[in-house]
Amino acid sequence: MFKKITNDIFNIGVYDNKIDLFEGHYKVPQGVTYNSYLIKGKQNVILDTVDINFANEWLNNIKQVVGEEKIDYLILQHIEPDHSASVLKLTEVYNDVKIVTNAIALNMLKQFFPEKSFDNTIIITDGQQLKINDKEYKFIFAPMVHWPEVFFTFEQTSLTLFSADAFGRFGKDDNSFWIDEARRYYIGIVGKYGMQVQKALSKLSNLNILRICPLHGSVLEGDLTQYLNYYQLWSTYIPEKNGVTLAYTSVYGHTKQAVLQLAQKLSSYGIEVAVFDLARCDIYQAISSAFKYSNLVLATTTYNMDIFPYMREYINGLTLRNFQKRNVAIIENGSWAPNAKKVILELFKESKDLSFYNNTITIKSNLSPNNQQQIEELAISIKEQINNAI
Repeated sequence: MFKKITNDIFNIGVYDNKIDLFEGHYKVPQGVTYNSYLIKGKQNVILDTVDINFANEWLNNIKQVVGEEKIDYLILQHIEPDHSASVLKLTEVYNDVKIVTNAIALNMLKQFFPEKSFDNTIIITDGQQLKINDKEYKFIFAPMVHWPEVFFTFEQTSLTLFSADAFGRFGKDDNSFWIDEARRYYIGIVGKYGMQVQKALSKLSNLNILRICPLHGSVLEGDLTQYLNYYQLWSTYIPEKNGVTLAYTSVYGHTKQAVLQLAQKLSSYGIEVAVFDLARCDIYQAISSAFKYSNLVLATTTYNMDIFPYMREYINGLTLRNFQKRNVAIIENGSWAPNAKKVILELFKESKDLSFYNNTITIKSNLSPNNQQQIEELAISIKEQINNAI
């Protein structure tokens, strides 16, 4: 995946197209990149390493840039293994390399690699600057974006921000589908930490940034406003669009029938709709969609006086990521004792700024003529809410 970015900045990272689950649970059908950057000069600087399974490919990429020259500095911004696991491989080849990182990161390194002393380490602090060759590196701490040790590095000569996991995305090095995979990546991994992302964005606000080099996905160049705006929306939990996510579970198809009828009605009003069968879909796509749109409809069966397990998992996924500032409607089904609404409301009791529609639809086994009318009324309520929000 070797790529030249400027005359002296290179992406020496690798592309993993065999991985099926990122961090053990995010589906990545387009794979994922592990980016690492090399800044060439009289003293050569690398920012972050790659997954251990790609260490040899990464070392070969380094050789393409520096030949027989040595690597003088390794800046480690994030200690998650997909970015730090090849550190020992690097030190075996370049045994006098200086590691630049912060105190929290160093402690983590020692936990991952207890056999290594890491004596040749420069400990940096927030806002500190380090001059190497003719370049000035400014270190910007960004704790919990998305681990506590994370920091960004701003190279002030080229106006390049090395942003650790921020502004990354799933998939290969292809900007054509940045938004959907960036949103799914952000909401899944960073979604809980909106306040911390806001603090990081504040630190970046006075910088003249020409390009962003994240640890996953493509280098972002040109007009960076759109990327910064998305992070502003996501970290403040403001919907991107007025639209509806319909997430459902259905055992014998009756709840599904209600959802499809509602989706058809909403679409006839020109409202953007996304429908997810939680038993079959990528649940993190469904979670991402709930953060994208202003309205969420949850439709599920009562199950053991609780809710269907996939719906419980879905709601837990939302609340763990601070889901808020949305309008929520409930469709419940139960042949003898419908209880889903009660359970759903309890699961959201700690969530902020959620508005629940009053017209909950309660199905008893199959759709009744009254339910059909309720679906029409709910569609109208959602349409009015969206029209009033425009």
